[in-house]
Amino acid sequence: MMTDPTTFGARLRAYRERAGKTRPVLGGLVGRSAEWVKALENGRLLPPRLPMLLRLAEVLDISDLADLTGDQSLSVASVTRAGHPDVDNVAAVMQRTAVSVSDPTPVDVLRGLVDQAWALWHRSTAERTAVAAVLPGLLVEAQGSARRLDGLARRHALVELARVYHLAQLYLAHQPYPELVWLAADRAMLAAQDADDPAAIAVAAWYYAHVYRGANQIDAAEQVLVGAAGLVDPAAGGEQLARWGQAQLGIALGHSKAGRAGQAWRAWDAADEAASRLGSGYAHPWLMFGPAACAAYAVTIETDLCRAGEAVRRADTMDYRALPSCTRRAAALIEAARAHVLHRGEVAAVHLLGRALRESVDTVRHHPYARTAALELSNRPGTVGEDARELALAIGVMG
Repeated sequence: MMTDPTTFGARLRAYRERAGKTRPVLGGLVGRSAEWVKALENGRLLPPRLPMLLRLAEVLDISDLADLTGDQSLSVASVTRAGHPDVDNVAAVMQRTAVSVSDPTPVDVLRGLVDQAWALWHRSTAERTAVAAVLPGLLVEAQGSARRLDGLARRHALVELARVYHLAQLYLAHQPYPELVWLAADRAMLAAQDADDPAAIAVAAWYYAHVYRGANQIDAAEQVLVGAAGLVDPAAGGEQLARWGQAQLGIALGHSKAGRAGQAWRAWDAADEAASRLGSGYAHPWLMFGPAACAAYAVTIETDLCRAGEAVRRADTMDYRALPSCTRRAAALIEAARAHVLHRGEVAAVHLLGRALRESVDTVRHHPYARTAALELSNRPGTVGEDARELALAIGVMG
């Protein structure tokens, strides 16, 4: 019996298959079961409320909700992406083709400026606001130095330019300029390759894989990470081991989003073993790779694989203070909330989202899952709904 192509369920199935996702994978990514997805597609359940529709659209890379619902047009980004007040300033510099011809900044000075910018990102509870004050000027300075310097100094400047583009990519994520996220990732990789620096290329691959996974190009993400990991020697320890381990984490995240549990955990085990070799309290100064990061990403992997009980167990035993970054702690707490929603622990989910907000207002305010989860939970009766409505107001998704 052919399904009516005009129904919500038929459209959902078509977009799911277009994205190459199985029902268990889609269910895991939105915090529901494979049976729930099947019931929606078969018409046994009515279409969900707006917050879940928005989450489905985000996961399936649908920009207009009408394509999924058949009803009036609504831009998904208008709800899931909140533009930062200074984003136009950063976008303007990213969109420029002319490079400043002023005197180059000495590499040691440039490296110090980039280190300071990354410290702002990790230590501030409003990291986008803090970084937006320095990022446009830093982009111009790094671009000009990479162009004007020669020889080894130019190669070092290119490595720093790649790091600035990584920071720009993080700032631009979930903003109304999705094309600039791709541009930042591409320019960072080009700078790292031009520098002929294997360690810089490995980090550029980590950030490039983020945009590939966001576009549901899982195999492309894995390909760029595997290629980059082969350029560094984990036996060398230190920086090379950290960057190799980070690449393994990226590979694990791709497999989990594709529902490939065995491959995901093999890659995660490799990353975790690398982190253990670096020391129990180790955290890379700006990448933040280390044992705590591996533990946080394990929650993400379990949740993506729809293993609610294991995801919650890992989330509840996680030492969030071991992550020396406000934005990383907030992101990890959001993932813990996602695990509890999957496990039907809505009280815990609201609590964790509140903790995340205290760690970093900007991370929560600009995180698509946090925004849609706050909206969805605000419809619940009792104290869960009341607390979630307060969160939604603080995040800016309710007026």
